[in-house]
Amino acid sequence: MKEYQDYFDSNQRLWDKKTDIHVKSEFYDMETFLKGESSLRKIELAALPDLRGKSLLHLQCHFGQDTLSLERLGAECTAIDLSENGIRKAKEIRDSLGMHSEFVQGNVLETDKYISALFDVVYTSYGVIVWLPDLSLWAAQVAKRLKKGGLFFMAEFHSTMYLFDWDKNQVAYNYFNNGQPYVEETDGTYANPEADIKMKEHFWQHPLSDVLQSLIDEGLEIIEFKEYDYSPYKLSDCFEQRTEQEYVYKIKGIALPSVFMLKAIKK
Repeated sequence: MKEYQDYFDSNQRLWDKKTDIHVKSEFYDMETFLKGESSLRKIELAALPDLRGKSLLHLQCHFGQDTLSLERLGAECTAIDLSENGIRKAKEIRDSLGMHSEFVQGNVLETDKYISALFDVVYTSYGVIVWLPDLSLWAAQVAKRLKKGGLFFMAEFHSTMYLFDWDKNQVAYNYFNNGQPYVEETDGTYANPEADIKMKEHFWQHPLSDVLQSLIDEGLEIIEFKEYDYSPYKLSDCFEQRTEQEYVYKIKGIALPSVFMLKAIKK
């Protein structure tokens, strides 16, 4: 972990700054959320089991919209995120709504330093593993925090989506992880491209094989795996809306895989 600490520190500063922008953005639509609208997408809503009365750990929760949406489904939620500002905002939103989810600031690769409880469900979604250098460390934390028979649920952008420079509409990144981060400085954020922010971000590529094998190596049994030809979010101007929450990117009329979903059980 020490070899990555400078990258984590830089990314924490980045997400602390992004949080203030995202809370106010149209993308996250706080006004609608505060009125009761779920921030969860139809992929996870269709695939999740009944969460009523289930203890749930949400990994990399940003500022807590999805965590609180999961609480609205009946889960007893705990969530962790690297961003101190993100966790602060999550607590503010929770308290304003009179809700009960617990929010913890810390590195998800060291979750067991901050959270000792075991959970019925561990949950993570969309744009999270790209910020992690080593999925074996990540999968170990997933397994440690699950009860026997517990469910790990993941919805994530497909590895092929991270091959592209969307501004140039061309392949620009390796598919396979060589251990070294990409370091980029970009203007704005995905939630507000016009935002006044320009900071370095450090991210890593992960092929699907690394995702699956890291979980298998920790003794989790993958019971369901699906790929989708659409994203629930418009990732760039290259994507066209097909129907509600379905944005499709096509090459010569052929849609690429955009998202995958998996479920795994701790035996």
